[in-house]
Amino acid sequence: MSAAITLSGQDFSYGGLSASIRDVPLSAHLENLRDLTCSLLAELDSLGQLATQPSKPVDLKDAVQRFERDLISAALERTRGNQSQAARLLGVKHTTLNAKVKRYQIHYSPRPSEATSEAVV
Repeated sequence: MSAAITLSGQDFSYGGLSASIRDVPLSAHLENLRDLTCSLLAELDSLGQLATQPSKPVDLKDAVQRFERDLISAALERTRGNQSQAARLLGVKHTTLNAKVKRYQIHYSPRPSEATSEAVV
């Protein structure tokens, strides 16, 4: 997929869609930039992990479990610990998610900013 942005002409094209920059609110541009930055940082992080372990053999079972733990933790963080919502987000039954949470001993703890905002409300 090619994405072309031309700032001097005040038009941009992304995935075949064109629009005037003035028609799109600044918050949408900032949101897109934030998403792109997060994606790039995640890619750089994964490349860094690959580069630091060139001679170590990959154990498929451990890699899958680590990936599964990371996905479950991210889903629980996104749903603020609600396992039913996290299960829907991941496309599994809530009983399956609960079993994996217990097996991997995953504990959701809200960020300090979330805990403070919930205590105030």
